Amino acid sequence: MSTTSLSVSRKELFLRACRGEAVPRVPVWMMRQAGRYLPEYQELRAKHAFLQVCKTADLAVEVSLQPFWRLGVDAIIVFSDILIPAEAMGLLLELGDAGPNLPEPVRSLNAVRKLRQFDPETETGFLMEAIRRIVRTAGPDVPVLGFAAAPWTLACYMVEGRTKEGFAKVKEFLYAEPETFRELLSRIAQATIAYLKAQIAAGAAVVQLFDTWCGELALPEYRAFALPAVQEVISAVRGTAPVIYYTKASHHLLSAVAESGADVLSCDWRVNLAELRTKIGPKIALQGNLDPAVLFAPQEHIRNTTREILGQLGGVGHILNLGHGILPATPVENAQTFITTGQQFPFAEKLAAK
Repeated sequence: MSTTSLSVSRKELFLRACRGEAVPRVPVWMMRQAGRYLPEYQELRAKHAFLQVCKTADLAVEVSLQPFWRLGVDAIIVFSDILIPAEAMGLLLELGDAGPNLPEPVRSLNAVRKLRQFDPETETGFLMEAIRRIVRTAGPDVPVLGFAAAPWTLACYMVEGRTKEGFAKVKEFLYAEPETFRELLSRIAQATIAYLKAQIAAGAAVVQLFDTWCGELALPEYRAFALPAVQEVISAVRGTAPVIYYTKASHHLLSAVAESGADVLSCDWRVNLAELRTKIGPKIALQGNLDPAVLFAPQEHIRNTTREILGQLGGVGHILNLGHGILPATPVENAQTFITTGQQFPFAEKLAAK
């Protein structure tokens, strides 16, 4: 595994980057790094259903650690799913390789008010136990990441019942009953706050909010609905641990996304990080943002594109990652090239010159 020449631990590197500081090298991990591209994950999944892996601490720990042992990533994200809180709030959840299904979607005030707040240690204790075990196994020098869906994205699944292009039912609900929809977002936000705080208490050094579907909104609707809910979550959590906020297909929203209160904005591959930093200023760190499909390219193209991304921010307030989750058919050796290239790109000389 790669380490820095200045003997800075992975955890300290990651936290410095979250604070927007210059680092001797940029920390690197991958969204969905614990998953189907790894043969050891495929072997385990041949014996266990997806939800069983999520809800069994021993299995979740094993899967979470696989990319750390195999690739030497700089952070370990706990293996789980963004829909786990939906089930804990009272919805029936089916999760498999065909994607998520919530067969009793939320589409009325009555359904919204049936959603319950839950005790994360009681209802989702398997996740907290997995985090505690990962922290013990990885030791104090490796950051363990927790996560949750941002309220808008979780609401999309709750209302649609599954992923749907355009999210027509969600938008119909939003426009027809805006106050009821705001109540849904607020209930999700309150549950998410408790859920993230429990992960931090269990040992997560950083937490990430995934707002995968916020790009489906126009800027006025994002500001009116999604942004206040995510601000509510971040303001309640920030200060106990750094918060990363990931948004996809959100180029038209980034001026508002920057108002979320997040310590780090995680961007998809459509964004030039240097241009974004110029636009929003240096106070917010950035994460990203290699197109996951580039990992199917020849090795030299992976190296060159990764180096170009690293050069955009000069090693200041930057966490190297993909612009979305790693794709299932990605060759493991190409994922390794991405990680190694990031870790061997030094900024120590720049620090020494200051």
